Amino acid sequence: MNNYATYPSLKGKSIYITGGATGIGAVIVEQFVKQGANVCFNDIAEQQGSELHAKLTSDYEAQVQFDCFDVTDLNTLKHHIEKYANSQGQLDVLVNNVANDQRHSPLEIDPQGWRDCMAVNLDATFFACQAAIPFMREQRKGNIINLSSINVLIGPKQMPGYVAAKSALNGLGKSLANQYGEYQIRVNTILPGWVVTDKQKDLWLTPEAEREWQKAVALRGQLKPIQVANMALFLAADDSDMITGQQFVIDAGRT
Repeated sequence: MNNYATYPSLKGKSIYITGGATGIGAVIVEQFVKQGANVCFNDIAEQQGSELHAKLTSDYEAQVQFDCFDVTDLNTLKHHIEKYANSQGQLDVLVNNVANDQRHSPLEIDPQGWRDCMAVNLDATFFACQAAIPFMREQRKGNIINLSSINVLIGPKQMPGYVAAKSALNGLGKSLANQYGEYQIRVNTILPGWVVTDKQKDLWLTPEAEREWQKAVALRGQLKPIQVANMALFLAADDSDMITGQQFVIDAGRT
């Protein structure tokens, strides 16, 4: 049992979340649903997305939809966001969570590999914003939350494309916040640290890496997806209604 906050202003809101089938994204999806929001999430992982959709529709009364497609298909991304917004009659919150943190050598990645990295980690976020903003501008209120990474602050090896793309999201958030603030559209960025997900445990978070992480942080213990989701809920709620263009680090004091 936890003592996490409930946000009445999120009840009935229409939320679109990219990359929501697994990991941090799946927990963000579930936490918005728990708040009584109507949520549509997308992912390329059909089985995991369908299983999460089935679980949420069984456990909660809120409307939940799952779109299975590749966000690097920008026309399809635009279509699904517009379709959801039109079906709801509004689009209150867009959470750009989708990412791929594959490692690569700076000297070996080819132009196509670089473009593929930008496509999922940067382009999908920008064009999702482009699809959502007209609806938010029309209703004169909206909220965009982009997920970056503390890797932009520490610059780890073997991740130049990912770091470059996530760095760009920080500037993108500032620019969009300034341009669309007159329409009461807020844009903020979350920079998570090394969050313990199944993917990270399977691929990168070895016992040795975990010990090194614990030496570097101020707060001992593992970062969990719920801690990122809690920040997303706060930024989406009216409780943060004068916060925009900001970057929020959740890393147990690593940076």
